[in-house]
Amino acid sequence: MSSHRTRAGERTTELILSVFRANGLLLTAGDELAAAEELTAARWQVLGAIALAGRSLTVPQIARRMGLTRQSVHATVRRLHQDRLVSLMPNPDHRRSQLVRLTDLGTERYRAMEYKQAVWVDELATGLPPADLATAVRVLDELCNRLDADRGVET
Repeated sequence: MSSHRTRAGERTTELILSVFRANGLLLTAGDELAAAEELTAARWQVLGAIALAGRSLTVPQIARRMGLTRQSVHATVRRLHQDRLVSLMPNPDHRRSQLVRLTDLGTERYRAMEYKQAVWVDELATGLPPADLATAVRVLDELCNRLDADRGVET
């Protein structure tokens, strides 16, 4: 049986394959960037989800925001808690799903990573047209919205 894609389907497949490759490369770069702060890309990602939210989040909320599984976020939060980078608080809305918040040490490490990431990303972005980057963001956001809608996730 032969599969026939539309032209848009072919381009979308190419984009997906590029995103897969970029994801792997970005995780490797994130691990290298975060190593000096004794973090991994995964730990940095979870700290970032909380920092960017500006409030405490539950593990499922972090997972949804970052496109990760609850199980992987739960394991990462457990390690961050052991390293005193996050604290766990009772959740008045859900007894079994604690709220995760950054500790002072977690905030300090995240801020150090923000500075390193800013220097790194500015170098990475050199020469890339801002309009092209804006288009890429719009397309990827729309793909994420469609994928979330297929799974019944509110965006």
